Amino acid sequence: MGPSVAEILDWHAGGSGSPTRTAARVADSIASRGDDGTWLSVVPRDQLLAAAEDIERRPGARALPLYGVPFGVKDSIDVEGVPTTLSCPDYSYIASSTAPTVGRLLDAGALYVGKTNLDQFATGLNGTRTPYTVPRSVYGGDMISGGSSSGSALAVALGQVPFAVATDTAGSGRVPAALNGVVGFKPSRGLISTVGLVPACRSLDCISVMAGCID
Repeated sequence: MGPSVAEILDWHAGGSGSPTRTAARVADSIASRGDDGTWLSVVPRDQLLAAAEDIERRPGARALPLYGVPFGVKDSIDVEGVPTTLSCPDYSYIASSTAPTVGRLLDAGALYVGKTNLDQFATGLNGTRTPYTVPRSVYGGDMISGGSSSGSALAVALGQVPFAVATDTAGSGRVPAALNGVVGFKPSRGLISTVGLVPACRSLDCISVMAGCID
């Protein structure tokens, strides 16, 4: 597992690191593993570094609560200009706006890295039902990753990002978190907006969070 949110913020605040250096590390980490089923799309390296530079130049940037902290987004949640696929190529569409949840993270200075894999249409708990590369548990072998938020859990467990946005309708966030040794938090329904989320079950859906530790 990689550095935590707090550690990255300390590096950026203290000058031993910077959002651009963090962005480069993330891009290198993802590239080194190739297509392992964690990500369905990622921001190209040059664009990721440019986005990190933009954060650094933002007025009052160092006071932002997530200054330069990288994160992933489950590919059932919209990010403007990016395909939302739900792990189904025939369903894919280009999002015309960013989900408010993701928008708030961006406003807080977080760095969007890409879209993470999932059980197709977020309707399964094993994480293997995808026409793309099947994600596997970080514990290796043929062990399942758990789903539906498989890629979000793996992105954190592999140390590529310190947190990721996921969903949890009936265990979709907590199950893959458990099977990959990270924290999966399901908030009370309605606490976090589900606008921009393609629903699995509208009355039960929750935006959830994956992270390496409770803090």
